[in-house]
Amino acid sequence: MRKVALGLNMSHIALGLKHRETLMPIDTTLENFTIRNATIDDSELILNLIKELAEYEKLLHEVTATKEILEETLFSERPFGEVIIADFEEKPIGYALFFYNFSTFTGRPGIYLEDIYVQPSMRGKGMGKCLLAYIANLAVKKNCTRVEWSVLDWNTPSIKFYRSVGAIPMDGWTVQRLDGETLKNFAKQFK
Repeated sequence: MRKVALGLNMSHIALGLKHRETLMPIDTTLENFTIRNATIDDSELILNLIKELAEYEKLLHEVTATKEILEETLFSERPFGEVIIADFEEKPIGYALFFYNFSTFTGRPGIYLEDIYVQPSMRGKGMGKCLLAYIANLAVKKNCTRVEWSVLDWNTPSIKFYRSVGAIPMDGWTVQRLDGETLKNFAKQFK
């Protein structure tokens, strides 16, 4: 069995499955740590993990997602994102939520990592690195040219972690957003 330093047992990674197909947990070289694709039955768990992350980011007041919304947007016929769950000793301790984007410059897809989260008590054990390595491996297997994500500028521990794996900031770029009433009002200008 071929293993890699970041903790993934590459022989167990199955790619290109239809959305509703299930996977057995993916073993890793980290003892008692597995990664698995989320199912609709995980919707409440995903919501709770989102809330944990939002609380850490001091943004819990912005979470409006519900279990029903996640079921609709992540597990419908045309899902908008994918979720993997990190389990330690068969108990969920984290997740990653991502979706595919597209680069017109490269003409190829990429992965946007919306969330990556490991519960505080489980940090520093290589599990977050393993989750991120799984996403990177998925990107390579799908012929994506990049994996991108955002990090709050005050989140020094995460920034240090991302630098340790070779991620670089996108200097010169600023995220722009339309949301809420501003989005609705601007949309009315299209006639």
